[in-house]
Amino acid sequence: MGGMAVTKRQKQVLDFIAHFIDDNGYSPSYEEVARGLGLASLATVHKHISTLETKQYLKRGFNQSRSLDLGPKYIQEQRRHRHEPSLEIPLLGRIAAGAPVEAMPQQETLRFGDFAGNPDVYALQVRGDSMIEDHICDGDLVLVDRTPHVRDGDIVVALVEGRETTLKRFFREPGDMARLQPANSSLQPIHVALKDLEIQGRLLAVLRKYK
Repeated sequence: MGGMAVTKRQKQVLDFIAHFIDDNGYSPSYEEVARGLGLASLATVHKHISTLETKQYLKRGFNQSRSLDLGPKYIQEQRRHRHEPSLEIPLLGRIAAGAPVEAMPQQETLRFGDFAGNPDVYALQVRGDSMIEDHICDGDLVLVDRTPHVRDGDIVVALVEGRETTLKRFFREPGDMARLQPANSSLQPIHVALKDLEIQGRLLAVLRKYK
């Protein structure tokens, strides 16, 4: 738990209260918390609960023994852990345009959460046909990993001479030069000095939406 972390014991108190509320529809008394966790003294329970309240993991009503409520912080963190809509899509097999292929024996999933939760992943919309032979078409969305570290042959987002951003395959050439190679045989590669080139990211995935 980030920020003002809770101790292991406080976490147990929290979870006990949460499960109790879940099961019974009302909150436990301090006695029930003490019993449930095998704590000898109510004073200890009081102390944990006050601390948790300060840290916004619990809310306490006044003068009622059964008025413990889970605080905004706890709910937020549980939601983050548990109820995240699963950004996973099962990958069931490969399809060939023609002969049927076998389904994949092992259950794989595509984890979009890896993309979605990652501050270094962004999407761009492709303009033009310069990468058509790599099956990246005008209007496609590409997911890009924002990194300067790329290998020869990677498809990259490159800013050329501070002016134009382009999606091409990257190759280092002798003499501190780079070749940005289109995947379209009717187009010429771009040759540019490495110092005039800023690699803004590496291609992760291509998404094509059909109407």
